[in-house]
Amino acid sequence: MESELRLARPDDTTISKIFRYLKQTCRAYIKHRYILLLLLPTIIWFLIFRWGPMYGVQIAFRNFRLIDGITGSPWVGLQHFYTLFTASPDFIRILINTIWISFLRIVLEFPAPIIFALLLNELWSRKFMKITQNFSYLPFFFTWVVLAAFWFEMLSPSTGIVNQILIWLGFQPIHFMAEPSLFRSLLVSTSILRNVGWDSIIYMAALSSIDPELYEAARIDGAGRLKQALHISIPCIFPMISIMLIIRTGGILDAGFDQIFNMMTVPTMRVADVIDTYVYRLGLQKMQYDLSTAIGLFRTVISFGLVLIVNKVLKSMGQEGLF
Repeated sequence: MESELRLARPDDTTISKIFRYLKQTCRAYIKHRYILLLLLPTIIWFLIFRWGPMYGVQIAFRNFRLIDGITGSPWVGLQHFYTLFTASPDFIRILINTIWISFLRIVLEFPAPIIFALLLNELWSRKFMKITQNFSYLPFFFTWVVLAAFWFEMLSPSTGIVNQILIWLGFQPIHFMAEPSLFRSLLVSTSILRNVGWDSIIYMAALSSIDPELYEAARIDGAGRLKQALHISIPCIFPMISIMLIIRTGGILDAGFDQIFNMMTVPTMRVADVIDTYVYRLGLQKMQYDLSTAIGLFRTVISFGLVLIVNKVLKSMGQEGLF
C-alpha cells in the first residue's frame, strides 16, 4: 500500500521545477513592476468596458423587465433569436443591407489606403509627401455629424455646388441624399475620403521598414517603379495586409453606425437601415433590451466565427494570422 502511494505522489523534481518557475516568474514581475504599472489603466479599462458588460449578455435569454432586473426576469432560452428570424419581417432585410454595405467597404474601401500608401511611397519629394499626408489626415478628425452636414450642403438639390455645376452643364438637379440607388455609393465614397489618409499610416510604417537594398538591387536588374512596387513593396507588406483583412472581416456586421445614422434619410431608409441602427431603435427608442441584446450577441458570434475562418484560410495559404 505504501509503495502504491509513493508511486502516486508527484515526482520531487517536477515539484521543484514548478516552484522554480513560479519563483522566476515572481522575480520577473517584481523586476519589471514599473513597466507593468503602465498596463494597469488598460487592464482596468478592459475589465470595466469589455469584461464587465459580459454579465448583461444573459438578457438575450430572458424576458427582461427593467423593474425585475436581470436575474429577476424569467428565462426564455432562445426565444428572442427565434423571434428575430421568424416574427421580425425587417430583420432579414436589415441583415442583407448590413452585409452588402460591409462587402462594399471591404472591396472598395479596404484597398484604398494600401494604394494610397504605395503612391505616397513612390514620391521623390519627401516634403511634398509629408504635406500630402497631413492633408489626408484632416478629414478623420471631423465627426460624422460635421461631415454629414457638409455633404448635405454640397449635394443639396437647390444650393449644393455639385447640382449647381450640373444645372450649368444643362442637366437636371439630383437629390443625391434622397436617392436610394445612390446612397450606398455615397456612403462608401465619403467613408474613403474620410479614412484613407488615417488608415494608410500603418501601411506607410510597414513600407518604411523595407530594406532599401532590395530596391537598389531591383533597379540594378532593370526593374521600374511599377515592378518594384509589385515584387517588393506589396509582398513585404502583405503580412500586415492579411492581419488587417482578418480584423476587417470580423467587423462585417458592423457597417458603421455614426456615418449611416447621420446620412440616412426617410427615402433611403430601406437600403440604409443596418443592424446598428435597428438595435438603436429597439434598445433606446422602444426599450426592447432583450431583443436588442440578442441581436448584439448574434453579431458577435458571427464576427468571431468569420475571424477564425479567415485566419485559418490565410494561414493555410502561408500567410501570417492573428493567432
